[in-house]
Amino acid sequence: MKRQRIFLFTILSVVGLSSLGLANGLNLNSLGSRALSMGGAFVGLADDYSAIFWNPAGMAQFDKRYLGFYGTDVIPSGSYLLQVPAQGGLLTVVDAKTKTKHYLSGLLAYYHPINDYLVAGIGVYVPAGLGTSWDGNEFTNLSDGIAYQWESKIGLVTISPGIAYKINDMISVGATLNINYGMFSMKRWAGNTDIPQPPYTFDLGQYEMNLKGWGFGATAGVLVKASDMLSFGATLRTPNRVKFSGDTSLSNISLLGFNESSEAETVSPHVTFPLWIAGGVAFRPLDGLTLTGDLQWTQWSKLDQIELKFIDPTWDLFMTASGENKMHLEWKNALQVRFGAEYMLKENLAIRGGYYYDPTPTPDETMNFLLPTHTFNVFTAGVGYSLNGLVIDLGFEFLSGKGREVRYAEWLLDPAFANAQPGAYDMSIVVPNISVSYKF
Repeated sequence: MKRQRIFLFTILSVVGLSSLGLANGLNLNSLGSRALSMGGAFVGLADDYSAIFWNPAGMAQFDKRYLGFYGTDVIPSGSYLLQVPAQGGLLTVVDAKTKTKHYLSGLLAYYHPINDYLVAGIGVYVPAGLGTSWDGNEFTNLSDGIAYQWESKIGLVTISPGIAYKINDMISVGATLNINYGMFSMKRWAGNTDIPQPPYTFDLGQYEMNLKGWGFGATAGVLVKASDMLSFGATLRTPNRVKFSGDTSLSNISLLGFNESSEAETVSPHVTFPLWIAGGVAFRPLDGLTLTGDLQWTQWSKLDQIELKFIDPTWDLFMTASGENKMHLEWKNALQVRFGAEYMLKENLAIRGGYYYDPTPTPDETMNFLLPTHTFNVFTAGVGYSLNGLVIDLGFEFLSGKGREVRYAEWLLDPAFANAQPGAYDMSIVVPNISVSYKF
């Protein structure tokens, strides 16, 4: 069954539900205003309430009960331009900008010292929460003149109970269990399919998908304080598999004699959220000044293909014949490089800044406009104020995406680009945030 090659069937974004701090505009790269303001270079420091995310060994530094809250608003701004060769030049098929959307996220963590060496903690946080929403009127040239909805939204809630142990004054270790609940929704045009009678092509209409799933993993970390000036940290977050399931629907498929909707689920090995390894250092060359640096590596190459099974047997036959039951990702491993600095202007007032480089794991061969991914240069800044155990931190992050282009000729002639959407892409993201924490 022949289908128009309009887009990648973007279960791609389900992969963005990982708690691994994905890149590229799919979700958050940092948790905690202080850590974020320092470029997310926090694995070798991990000395505030966000430690349960960055390096659970850092929990061993807390000698009082500790409660922290972090809230953030992720605001992406993207554009997509599709031009095709025509007589006399280029014909603009799509010239669109994303709608303004606010993707709220956060972290709530509590720590309780059991004795001088052992600290227990629990964190509930949203490490992923983003999406894309386009005006369907700007895509009518792709969808037979009809303004369908084009949007995606992803999110993840992670519950992490953990424990940390101080082996001695120099070395601490920690670990958490990660219980992940992921959600993904998408709306798009389903495209056309051939039929054996006039008009010989059939508009399948609006496609909608809502998937949810559970996954389990673990995080382990070590923190070494070599001296008052220098500390090192390392964190490993294990891979974990999540079985996603939910509902799918096609608005016009009932006219072909099919049910309008079907339940669907991922097929084994389901969605594997990959290994994440990070190492960091914190250096205090002067009183009041802290410099940090991290390397954070994600084994995205494990995400090559995802397959869906539709519970309705006629749906399963139809989607398998059309090739829409398999999602080709072909992701590549990625290494983030991060730097940060904090300077105490006064005993209770700090200023912070940072930078990190965030390469996309997605090749041009699977690029699409529902979840466009980019290589980002990211700049961060923030301030913090403390008083009698209460700390208020403000942070800001700006992600400047490198423009991407899938050339129309490549998409048209090269079978390797069958799962891509040709065109030029741009993306930037602003992330204001606030933290409030208290030791008691």
